[in-house]
Amino acid sequence: MVVIRLARGGAKKRPFFSIVATDSRNRRDGRFIEQLGFYNPVASGKEEGFRIAQDRLTYWQGVGAQVSPTVARLIGSAGKTAA
Repeated sequence: MVVIRLARGGAKKRPFFSIVATDSRNRRDGRFIEQLGFYNPVASGKEEGFRIAQDRLTYWQGVGAQVSPTVARLIGSAGKTAA
């Protein structure tokens, strides 16, 4: 099953997450099919903290990919701030 979830990167104490579409059996930071965006929880000032390619997200959901609870929360909160 394809799942849309976070893959951790960045340095120690400075996390940076990529939002990826991957097979659910792969490791968290392992192989992925496509990178859809990113999430930077320690963004400050004018730095961009969250970005996702909405068209690719819609495509993957259309072909049956499941969104992880954390990514769903991020998408929901980004939709509220954009409105």
